[in-house]
Amino acid sequence: MTLIRVALACGLLISCRAAPQPLRLGTTYTVQQSGALAVLESLWTGPPPFTTVVAPSGQILRAAANGDLDVVITHAPALEQRLLVGPEHALVRCPLAASRFAVVGPAADPAGVATAATAAEAFRRIAGAGGPFVSRGDSSGTHVKELALWHAAGVTPAPRWYLESGADQATTLHLADERRAYALADLPTYAKLGGLASRILFAADTALTNPYTLYVVGRPQPHPAARDFATWATHAGREAMLALRLPDGTPAFVLQSGDCEAPARP
Repeated sequence: MTLIRVALACGLLISCRAAPQPLRLGTTYTVQQSGALAVLESLWTGPPPFTTVVAPSGQILRAAANGDLDVVITHAPALEQRLLVGPEHALVRCPLAASRFAVVGPAADPAGVATAATAAEAFRRIAGAGGPFVSRGDSSGTHVKELALWHAAGVTPAPRWYLESGADQATTLHLADERRAYALADLPTYAKLGGLASRILFAADTALTNPYTLYVVGRPQPHPAARDFATWATHAGREAMLALRLPDGTPAFVLQSGDCEAPARP
């Protein structure tokens, strides 16, 4: 009888023990809409499980800086430096993978984007032709890259031909398609969207590289499983991402060189 009571007591203690807190992963719409997030979610077995928050890079980084996320995967280097690395909220920085951006637009290509020599020239041609151009306008990694390209082109977009969707990548590309407008697209996400009349017009510039980085967040304190997840993500998780292909058979993502390490402080 005593042994039975002990066994029951042990069973109750085990059942009442708090389950490990889920790992809070923040990532971007392009990670989700490109198919990369589904790959990571299907392969991670934990423990613990992770819950995912999907939003533009700027919003994800601000949430991490506020201590609301444990790990983030974003693609806005300047924002990452300003919001996470500079204020010393990031314990570990892991280069993960890179995709490519492309300028997409109507097949007729009235601005002659397809024959531009550089991405900056492509953007100058769009401005010279009076667009139209649809921007995400949401402080996402895609939006930050787009603004950098306008700056490199020496162009300030004009309201008469420039529209901000304030929405995710897929919604923005559908809107650009409806308007027969140009847009900046993440190629893996574009490839996932069927039925678009828009065509890939220009992608041959290293300025269109789209690097994704994983950060372990240290505020208010690191999640006990965050470093294990980072190690897994940059090995088995990354290998699965690198196996994804675009419709022409080329890799959707390529290796982003570098190891996980404490980010360099300014």
